[in-house]
Amino acid sequence: MSHPLTCCFVITSMPVGGAETLLVNLMRRMDPDRVRPEVICLKEAGPLGEEIAAEFPVHSGLIGGKYDVAVVSRIAKLLRKRGADVVITVGAGDKMFWGRLAAKLAGVPVIASALHSTGWPDGVGKLNRLLTPITDAFIGVAQSHGNFLREFEKFPASKVNVIRNGVDCDRFCPDPDARQSVFDELGIPANAQVIGLVAALRHEKNHSMLVKAAARLREWHPDLHTLIIGEGPERATIEPLREQLGVVDRVHLLGNRSDTPRLLAAMDVFTLCSLNEASPVSILEALACATPVVSTNVGSISETVIPDHTGLLVESEDVEGFANAISQLLNDPGTRRSMGEQGRELVIETGSLTSMVDGYENLMHRIYAEKRPSMMKHAADVTSDCHVTPQPAPHVTRLPAVQPHTVASSSNVMTTS
Repeated sequence: MSHPLTCCFVITSMPVGGAETLLVNLMRRMDPDRVRPEVICLKEAGPLGEEIAAEFPVHSGLIGGKYDVAVVSRIAKLLRKRGADVVITVGAGDKMFWGRLAAKLAGVPVIASALHSTGWPDGVGKLNRLLTPITDAFIGVAQSHGNFLREFEKFPASKVNVIRNGVDCDRFCPDPDARQSVFDELGIPANAQVIGLVAALRHEKNHSMLVKAAARLREWHPDLHTLIIGEGPERATIEPLREQLGVVDRVHLLGNRSDTPRLLAAMDVFTLCSLNEASPVSILEALACATPVVSTNVGSISETVIPDHTGLLVESEDVEGFANAISQLLNDPGTRRSMGEQGRELVIETGSLTSMVDGYENLMHRIYAEKRPSMMKHAADVTSDCHVTPQPAPHVTRLPAVQPHTVASSSNVMTTS
């Protein structure tokens, strides 16, 4: 069997979010005999980075600002020290650019980019496309997302690979006791109905649409309660909107939670109203808990939220249609049950964590094996011309300017979905 590959995932930071949670789950399930994962955060490690620091090397603080071009040499130096065989950038933006450029500079054999949404941050798309020739693989999270990368982003079809997002279907599963325990905790009456959303409070998640829909739904479902799980800058917008619409007592802002499976299992309907997505993990988690979904029809969501099968879809910003679709399911417990059961079956078949992990491991080993002959030839050419003295394996040290550091441990440990 080939030796374990040291894989460095390059990301901006690791707050509590879908892509970041996905990365944590991926690393924890990887076979240490095949892959030894590490994380490089351009900025601070973040809560999830601190959490996994006791399990994996986590390096942070490599970039000093938006235009800090010296970050390339810092990352490259770190990659050499860690003996990186593979670099995978996570998401678009600056980490995708700096991470791949540094990997090329450091001579890393396998360079890939895992993308989790459609569209690019402003002003970065052209620069990232310039590095296509040095990139071995672009990873999409759904079939339609892969098509988007080929047809819209114009990445070579041979370099686009689809590895579906996956969730732990043993952890996310129906829980008959969840409803009563959640209701008791939040003071929700036993006869109430509950809808909810799990997403970082960011603009593109469009939480305001759910708050507006909840206000309309109160007229038709006076006992309805709405749970919003997540944290972020949009709290400053959501809180006054709750007050303005008179739903403070019915829309519960729960912040980041470690018991997401329990909360999802307690809901009658899971909702998502994002403006931009690829294949959100929260939908997979909800369906794995046998909770039907009402979502905006963006990105690749229609591959998992299949109308009249696992949920209902509405157009972006259609608050009235969103409220009507939620009401339709709230009024029909039989359909909710059927959609939930079919949703869980779909996730088990196509969106398991095991299949996602296998996809990543197989991809990096395949590319590494394909490139190995040329790497060995290059090494032979070099050693025939000069004598190389073996050096002991170095450890990560602080650099004089912006110091990347390895997170060793943290008291701020939290478990997320």
